[in-house]
Amino acid sequence: MGGVSAAVSKTAAAPIERVKLLIQNQDEMIKAGRLTEPYKGIGECFTRTVREEGVLSLWRGNTANVIRYFPTQALNFAFKDYFKSLFNFKKEKDPYWKVFGGNIASGGFAGASSLVFVFSLDYARTRLANDAKAAKKGGERQFNGLVDVYKKTYASDGIAGLYRGFPLSAAGIFIYRGLYFGMYDSLKPILLTGALQDNFFASFALGWLITNAAGLASYPIDTVRRRMMMTSGEAVKYKNTFDAFSQIVKKEGVKSLFKGGAANILRAVAGAGVLAGYDQLQLIVFGKKWSGGSG
Repeated sequence: MGGVSAAVSKTAAAPIERVKLLIQNQDEMIKAGRLTEPYKGIGECFTRTVREEGVLSLWRGNTANVIRYFPTQALNFAFKDYFKSLFNFKKEKDPYWKVFGGNIASGGFAGASSLVFVFSLDYARTRLANDAKAAKKGGERQFNGLVDVYKKTYASDGIAGLYRGFPLSAAGIFIYRGLYFGMYDSLKPILLTGALQDNFFASFALGWLITNAAGLASYPIDTVRRRMMMTSGEAVKYKNTFDAFSQIVKKEGVKSLFKGGAANILRAVAGAGVLAGYDQLQLIVFGKKWSGGSG
């Protein structure tokens, strides 16, 4: 059920997703000649994209994102329950620190495990979302669709091109998913009690705060990994993760690691909807209430 709520949430948030990625990766786009001048903010990026590419372009890359996100979320929730059973902690008898740590570890391992199966789709989504019409190149796009991304990347860089940035992505997703699931599962039984226990809006608010906290903690990693993805098929590439991080900070400053962060706060609405929606779907379909660390 997690995959269904995720697909709906991500489709609704697709415009802000694309704006976030455009702002986040604009420096790589400028280097490659895909963008003439930097975006001045969320509003300017949104209006310029609509003006130059049309309203429907705000959903560019969404097909790959839905294809990716459906199995990602389904796998995340399934793996999370699996790893929680391996850690075998119980809210009723184990100390809070063990439950909290177990929830974070379960979420982290779940995210990293899921990434193995869907990373190339995340890469394709990133390339499509950042494939703005280049004025210097007659308004042409670099890719004609999802399959074209795979074909051109494989032709220029081989399989490695489709997995550029994978190690860093695994580390980033461990941090993000660990906090995302771990904090929610650990804080929910403390904060959402009594009348708030099964309240959708209370779950949504908690999910939104946690999604923002997890996103902020892992955002610099997300920026570096996506910018590494953007170099597949380009003449100049970063040597490794450290080289990418050091070059970006040296040439653009630390603040460049957080470009698109404001859009990420709005994007967190989708993540909050997934957490709250998953709880409600469990109640409606299975009559199952949240039962603590043991899942």
